[in-house]
Amino acid sequence: MVLRTAIHPTVEEIRSAGLEFSTYDNFYEQAGSFEELYSAIAKDLLRRAQEEGDFLYAVPGSPLVAERTVVLLREMAQDTSVEVKILPGMSFVEVMYTRLGIDPIEGLTIIDAEDVGALRERPLQSLVVSQVYNQQIASDTKLALMELYGDEYEGLYIHNLALPDESLRKIPLYELDRQPDIDHLTTFFVPREPFFIEKP
Repeated sequence: MVLRTAIHPTVEEIRSAGLEFSTYDNFYEQAGSFEELYSAIAKDLLRRAQEEGDFLYAVPGSPLVAERTVVLLREMAQDTSVEVKILPGMSFVEVMYTRLGIDPIEGLTIIDAEDVGALRERPLQSLVVSQVYNQQIASDTKLALMELYGDEYEGLYIHNLALPDESLRKIPLYELDRQPDIDHLTTFFVPREPFFIEKP
């Protein structure tokens, strides 16, 4: 089994089950950008499949929600003899809209924090910004969102969703990068209308 990363709460369960695995964590240190990183992982997965045969590649959550390596691997494998079989998994999105009591059928825009700067106008739906993984990304996200919503517009800071120390905090946009617990399990939710969710 190959994991994209061992930096995830579920990995301890994998270890406890006695399953052996390798990870791509060392690729993170060598890549100059995330697109370069994801491309390198996908190319290596394809190489391994051609040389070693069948193996399992596991990613956090759903393989098709905010998982660029899977998309790239599927594209790269099209012109080869490698068959990519994608099995479903639950992502943070299902847990999040259940926690928030929102129906995604009414519309929900989900974007990676790295891409927030590309927004030119406010989405018509509520906005989910995933992978707000460090203070610099949080600062860039804050500045981009304040251009669209204003400094005081409130969103929901979501950290460690579905874990015992889960935290959901209503904060104004200008405070996004001032949160003390920003990491790879941080998401930010911006409601379509001024805040309609009761503070947890």
